[in-house]
Amino acid sequence: MAAISASQVKELRERTGLGMMECKKALTEADGDIEVAIENLRKSSGLKAAKKAGRTAAEGAVVTRVAEDGSYGVMVEINSETDFVARDDNFIDFSNKIVDAFFAAKNEDVAAVMAGELESTREQLVQKIGENIGVRRAVVVNAVEGGLVGEYVHGGRIGVLTVLKGGNSEAAKDVAMHVAAINPSVAHPEDMPQEELDKEKAIILAQPDMAGKPEQIAEKMVQGRLKKYLAENSLTEQPFVKDPNQSVAEFVKAAGGEVVSFTRFEVGEGIEKEEVDFAKEVMEQAGRR
Repeated sequence: MAAISASQVKELRERTGLGMMECKKALTEADGDIEVAIENLRKSSGLKAAKKAGRTAAEGAVVTRVAEDGSYGVMVEINSETDFVARDDNFIDFSNKIVDAFFAAKNEDVAAVMAGELESTREQLVQKIGENIGVRRAVVVNAVEGGLVGEYVHGGRIGVLTVLKGGNSEAAKDVAMHVAAINPSVAHPEDMPQEELDKEKAIILAQPDMAGKPEQIAEKMVQGRLKKYLAENSLTEQPFVKDPNQSVAEFVKAAGGEVVSFTRFEVGEGIEKEEVDFAKEVMEQAGRR
């Protein structure tokens, strides 16, 4: 039996889109012949999943798990091609199995956690449902000393993990709910990247009412508007969504804590979706007949 090299497995994965273990098995059965392995895979149902691998999966779900003592939490985004599949019981069961695995491993390395049995389970689900399904990203969030992690998921599509120093789980959940609804850029004003401040400053200076202003007056106006910008985009400074008369920082302080950080996932964010004109597609296909 020929020895199977990592480069052979890599080439077969690139040509088929299938998982590492399935490719290695196919190469072993084909005695290392990549072309024979591909032919055998084409005869089996395994390659059906690979043919779908190029299709955009920008729907799906965000799932969270937090330890009972609030010491850590995990959040995972699992994607499907359509929202319909994201509501399917098989997809939901798969998502829960995935987040449980990340929670148990306390590991956010998707490739490492998915290797082996979970990847096989994913491929089987692709076969069964007929859509591309993938685990896009995961995060592990740890509490600070004397603090805890909170969680909130809105509609299965937006997930948030918050970290408070002090406070309680209810406050942490309420802050997570606020983050889901308002989507702040940073936790604290001082967390705002300098490049974002520079960009905002350039926008302010380009506004019509800044034209012709003396340098000192212009600088005061810029600083005032930057302060407002930071207040609007920093979690701690925002009016609390459940009580706009107090800031988020004030709400958490009343609960005996302070905000440390947050992590927010929204299904499909940053994925460029392929827009399909179905009417045009049907007309083009009809014209070929």
